[in-house]
Amino acid sequence: MSRRTLSDLERTANQSCRGERGYALVSLLALMSLLAMFALAAAPRAQQQAQRELEKEALFRGEEVGEAIRAYYRSRGAQGVNSLPTSMDQLVEGIQIPGRTKKLQILRPSAARDPLSADGEWRLIGPTSQDFSGFVQNLMVYTGGTPPVPRQDFAALANLIPRTTNVLGTDSGARSSSGDMTSPDVSGPFVGVASRSDRNSVITYFGIDRHDEWIFTPMFR
Repeated sequence: MSRRTLSDLERTANQSCRGERGYALVSLLALMSLLAMFALAAAPRAQQQAQRELEKEALFRGEEVGEAIRAYYRSRGAQGVNSLPTSMDQLVEGIQIPGRTKKLQILRPSAARDPLSADGEWRLIGPTSQDFSGFVQNLMVYTGGTPPVPRQDFAALANLIPRTTNVLGTDSGARSSSGDMTSPDVSGPFVGVASRSDRNSVITYFGIDRHDEWIFTPMFR
């Protein structure tokens, strides 16, 4: 039986090290592939969650704008269209309280920004807007055909909303939608705001699943 030389032992050791390094490299590549797969699977969920948080903030701010419109309208006597604000700046500036020198703040500057749109500007909705008509249709579908009840001080404005027919159509489960026919900003008094984003939403608002169809208004109870 021949005795192994030192060079044979070194050669065997080197081959063993190369084999271990090759196995480690393959294992590392497999691990990296698995991590990449997990990252790809998690990305849509992370994106959806991020959109959900933006939508929650948009709902919160939109409701604030609606309450600010109501406060402004009532402070000016609730006398129809002429008592409505004509710009977002008027809401941010606040309302004048008799006997006070400083205006009462009714809307935070941050709430005057739409977190869903690229430019951060709310779209202003007048009472005669077709978008408002579509929103009323959506509310009726959401409630099973029951028309939304206007607040008492907004009853006169509710009469200005364009009339709609066949709200439920032949399928009572189908949601009526204004689709892509969104109108531009009003140049005069507005009674609500909507997002400029036309993306489908993660959260639904009164059954509505598209950002630009969410209208935040104080007109209804």
